[in-house]
Amino acid sequence: MECLRSLAQLLPRAVGLPRRTLCALALGLTPGTRPVVAYGRATELLGRRRAAPLCWSRRLPVTGEIYRNRTSDVSQATLASVSPVFTVTKFDKEGKVTSFERKKTDLYQELGLQARDLRFQHLMSITTRNNRIIMRMEYLKAVITPECLLILDYRNLNLEQWLFRELPSQLAGEGQLVTYPLPFEFRAIEALLQYRINTLQGKLSVLQPLILETLDALVDPKHSSVDRSKLHILLQNGKSLSELETDIKIFKESILEILDEEELLEDLCLTKWSDPQVFEKSSAGIDHAEEMELLLENYYRLAEDLSNAARELRALIDDSQSIIFINLDSHRNVMMRLNLQLTMGTFSLSLFGLMGVAFGMNLESSLEEFLAVALEIFIFACWIFDCSAWTL
Repeated sequence: MECLRSLAQLLPRAVGLPRRTLCALALGLTPGTRPVVAYGRATELLGRRRAAPLCWSRRLPVTGEIYRNRTSDVSQATLASVSPVFTVTKFDKEGKVTSFERKKTDLYQELGLQARDLRFQHLMSITTRNNRIIMRMEYLKAVITPECLLILDYRNLNLEQWLFRELPSQLAGEGQLVTYPLPFEFRAIEALLQYRINTLQGKLSVLQPLILETLDALVDPKHSSVDRSKLHILLQNGKSLSELETDIKIFKESILEILDEEELLEDLCLTKWSDPQVFEKSSAGIDHAEEMELLLENYYRLAEDLSNAARELRALIDDSQSIIFINLDSHRNVMMRLNLQLTMGTFSLSLFGLMGVAFGMNLESSLEEFLAVALEIFIFACWIFDCSAWTL
């Protein structure tokens, strides 16, 4: 019996058929049925089961592999669907402007960049990759190629007037740029640097008269007291000046970092490596790397001038604060002197009253009979009162 039970368990595993199918075949082989048909059916089923692995030339995927493949496909579809969409404005060499929207994944694949290149995580940066220049200056994001300039996400940044009126003419050679004879990337870099310098200059031009006017009102000798509202305005302007100094410092450090690396200066010259004629001219005597260095040094000097102007304003604020503190110290000294005078006056009056109380009581002594003694006491009290009044 045990052998039969074990045979019933091992037979389905050996044949590869489920128990129900074997039971059906067994019923077909019982007396009263057609054994030939049942035998043919069993042979057909067994043949199919044994011949099936021969029809498959590859191994069946495991359940974990199927789940992994499905997960990867779903994750790729999800990442593609949530990829940010850039509003791209394209400027070519002739100044023609075209705008379109493109997903981040499609854009960096078309430009031959990596995903982190379009992250723009630094406030001010100029980098190169695959003969492309990636620039960010605060909220301005740009990608420069030898043929065109791409501005990303310009909406809600108040850039329409500069983008569509000034920049196309500058790139086409109709503005006030000094890099017209040079390749396109020089004009694009100069236009972006010029816009950044003009923005910083505009902020300084707005802050400078406000700070000077506030300082004149605070330091004016006609006003004996300090106006708190003026101090609040000066505090706000000082905070804005500190932010401006930080922006100028970041701009200078970014340009100085490029000037210190010769390889990066060479990489910024895109046309030199893509156009053989330009490369021959550069090798013959017109060194584009030196031109790029001169261009960056020019804007570094402009940023240095802005930094000096901001530093002078900061020095004026510090000097004015020192004057205000001296004025406050003088007012505090006056209050302390008045407190001391009141204290001395109170002490003198108390002493004078003590004398009156001492000699005005109903106490008898031999002194009240002498008029000279009373007169001397009166003169001494008047002298004390006079000294207290003189002190006040």
